[in-house]
Amino acid sequence: MKFTNIVMGLALAASVLSASAQTVTIRVHHATPGSSIYQTELIQPWCDKIAAQSSNRMKCEVYPSMQLGGTAAQLFDQVRDGTVDATWTNPGFKPGSFTKTEVFELPFMVKGAEGGSRALWEFIQANAMDEYRGVKVLWVAITDPQLLHFSNKNVRTLEDSANLKVRAPSRYAAKGLTALGMATVQLPSMAITESLSKGVIDGTMMTWSGVPMLKLDEVTKFHLDVPEGQTGFFASATVFAMNPAKYDSLPADLKKIIDANSGSDQSAIGGKFFAEKINAYSPRGNTGGGRNVRLSQQEYARWVKATESVELDWVKEVSAKGANGKKMLDDAKALVNKYPR
Repeated sequence: MKFTNIVMGLALAASVLSASAQTVTIRVHHATPGSSIYQTELIQPWCDKIAAQSSNRMKCEVYPSMQLGGTAAQLFDQVRDGTVDATWTNPGFKPGSFTKTEVFELPFMVKGAEGGSRALWEFIQANAMDEYRGVKVLWVAITDPQLLHFSNKNVRTLEDSANLKVRAPSRYAAKGLTALGMATVQLPSMAITESLSKGVIDGTMMTWSGVPMLKLDEVTKFHLDVPEGQTGFFASATVFAMNPAKYDSLPADLKKIIDANSGSDQSAIGGKFFAEKINAYSPRGNTGGGRNVRLSQQEYARWVKATESVELDWVKEVSAKGANGKKMLDDAKALVNKYPR
C-alpha cells in the first residue's frame, strides 16, 4: 500500500513537472508588415523578453499583415473570441468603439510619446476599461506626434493649407484637418505613397516612424511640424491586448512574467520606441531635397484655436454615451501634463 502511494505520488509529481515544463505559445496577430520596424523593434523585443525570462517556456508566434485572416478592425474581436491569443493594434481601426481612448488622438493633445504612453495607460485604467471588455490590456503606446508631409506644398499658414487633399489617419484627425480647412481623404496606409506620387493627394498625416516603411521620403518635399516643445498635431494610440482565458491558463510563474512586462513601465518602453524614431528619421530629409518646416509660434496658436471645436465634438460624443466628457478631457490633459515627455 505504501509502495502504491509512493508510485502514485511520483507519477503526480512527474505530471506537474511535465505540465510546468511545457512550452506555451502565444499567437500574436497584427496588421503591419513583418519587415516593418513595428514588428522588428517593438513587438519582437517584447516577445524576446518573455521568452528569455521564461527560459523559452513561453514563446510568441507572430503573424503580421493579417496572415490569420480578417481585417484590422476585427483584431480586438479575434482576441476576445480566442481566435488569436494577442494583438498589437490601433483602437482607431474600429471607429466609434473606443471613443474614450480617442481623447489622446484629439488635435494638439500629446507632446511626447514616452510620457504620453504612461498618461494613456493611467487614463484607460481610470476611465476606459469598459471599452476593453473581453480582452486583457497588457500595455499601450502613443506614437510620436504625427506631422504633415506634403509632396510639393510648402505650407506655413492656415491660408496655405486651404483645400489641400490630405490623408487622415483617424476620424478625429480628419475632423481636425477639416477644421484647418483641408479636404480629408481616407486611404489605407499602403496606398499613401502611390497616391502622393500620382497627385491624388497633396499630403498625409504620418509619424516619422512610418516614413521609412512607406518610403514617404521619396515622394514628399516638405515636412510640416509644430514649434519646438509644443504639443504635436495629432498622435495615435496603440494597444497590446491578450485573451483573458489564455492568460488565466498560464502557470503562476509565467503569469508573473507577463505581469512584469505589462503596465505603465512597459507602456513607457513602447512610447520610447516611437520617440526615438523622431531623431532617427527626421534629420534625413528625403531624396527629393525635402525640408523640415516648423510653424511659427503665432501661426501655431491660430491652428490650435481653429481646432477647438473638435474637442467640443469629442466631449459631446462621450457625454451622449453617459460619461462625463468634460471631466475625462480634463483628466487626460492633466495626465499629459504629469508626463510631458
